[in-house]
Amino acid sequence: MDYDVVVAGGGPVGLMLACELRLGGARVAVLERLTEVDPTIKGGAITTPSAEALHRRGMLPALAESQRQAMDRFQAFMRERNGGHGKGATGQGLGFVGHFAGIMLRADLVDRTEPVFGDAGPAAEISLVTQQEIERLLGDRADELGVDVRRGAELTGFDADDGSVTVRTTDEEIRAAWLVGCDGGRSTVRKLAGFEFPGTAPETTCHQAVVEMTGAEELKVGWTATDTGVYAHGPMPGRVVTVEFDGPPPDRDVPVTLEDLQARLRRVSGVEVTITRVRTATRFTDHARQVTEYRKGRVLLAGDAAHVHSAFGSQGLSLGIGDAMNLGWKLAAVIGGRAPSGLLDTYTSERHPVGAWVLNWTRSQVAAMRPDPQSRALREIVSDLAETVVGTTYLSSRLNGAGVRYELPGEHPLTGRSAPDLALTNGRRLADHLHSGRALLLDLTDDPELRALAAGYADRVDTLTTGCHSRPELAAVLVRPDGFTAWAADAGVQAPKSTAGLARALEEWFGVREGAVTTG
Repeated sequence: MDYDVVVAGGGPVGLMLACELRLGGARVAVLERLTEVDPTIKGGAITTPSAEALHRRGMLPALAESQRQAMDRFQAFMRERNGGHGKGATGQGLGFVGHFAGIMLRADLVDRTEPVFGDAGPAAEISLVTQQEIERLLGDRADELGVDVRRGAELTGFDADDGSVTVRTTDEEIRAAWLVGCDGGRSTVRKLAGFEFPGTAPETTCHQAVVEMTGAEELKVGWTATDTGVYAHGPMPGRVVTVEFDGPPPDRDVPVTLEDLQARLRRVSGVEVTITRVRTATRFTDHARQVTEYRKGRVLLAGDAAHVHSAFGSQGLSLGIGDAMNLGWKLAAVIGGRAPSGLLDTYTSERHPVGAWVLNWTRSQVAAMRPDPQSRALREIVSDLAETVVGTTYLSSRLNGAGVRYELPGEHPLTGRSAPDLALTNGRRLADHLHSGRALLLDLTDDPELRALAAGYADRVDTLTTGCHSRPELAAVLVRPDGFTAWAADAGVQAPKSTAGLARALEEWFGVREGAVTTG
């Protein structure tokens, strides 16, 4: 084989997956048709699960710096709106925590003590990071890890059999054991492999752009619903969004022109703005589709190649990052002989329900944005709910990706959930011990029996004995490489029950090991 895995698509999802595979010891090539990061405006925020994932790989400082720069742009926007006077920002930068269907959610109405938010530690403070910044950070990391990123190389076809995949580009053929399509909503890999892609047809035409314009003083800041659609202005200078319910564009590949963008913004906002320059612009729709399975033989999909939906809520990037984290360690374990190929079946079973939920979340926003009387009545009700602590807490937690839980065996409430970023008595946080991409048994009560069980998996599971003052009830936590809890036990649980649960979890996720301590 030339490589263990070829990843088609070098955007954030493809790069994240490639980095995870390299951490697991796989030889990876990334094929990306573009020669540099696409500057076209895209997602401007990430959810907490994505911030957690990047924090667990040591990238929190870079994310914090990127967010600081985003805050500077927001402050510049507010000074522009306020005649040169700055305006203080709170919470995650805006005094808001996002929006549902353009209904802004106030940060001061979110009850952060609700269990659904978990404990993401400092990652919970990160949200305002653009897709381009994520791609640049991951590109640098891929270089550091030795990933072969081939820019200007596009997959044109492939042949797959039971033992390998031969990938064709315009210049060469590459033979690999596996192929993963991370090549976007119009995925070539998905189409050629014959994945079913059911869903709902689009009914909107949306535009997002950064422009220079005059007459913008009458545009409202934030999201505004009108009789002809919905528009947004801010949170950076010149950024505008329009949503019109006139069906999808006849040709999505036609370049967005200044004249068309100006006409649409005037039509939706009712303000006679004049656009003098378009810095960057894109259009999108609200079609929502998802493959029925994420794997066909030696071909897998992740990110937009597996699911597409509207951009409302900026959840697409984060959903794809979650796919990459889930798939990367599993595929690397199969390649390295540390797990049977059946482990890959859990990729679809765990990630497909998460993707299906996000699709429905975006569909519900479209329903609350339509300009017809019935939908506007629904919008009023949702707006009323968004003025309450209970309503905003619910909407914010969903928007933020909180509450994802995989159906894993085990009774502990942490099982199947993202592991809390515990502050440990060794002066570090849990995420600091996950940079290597290996699993971790966190022993919080100095239990030699649990450590003896993990010792048989020392080549794939690290063990850390320390304490945690904030969670004295916890005895131990087994964290998978993707940061999700595979098993946990509380202090005071009888030893036989505790060790049996850990033994089952180790065998479930890391294989039966010769010489490993087992229970009856």
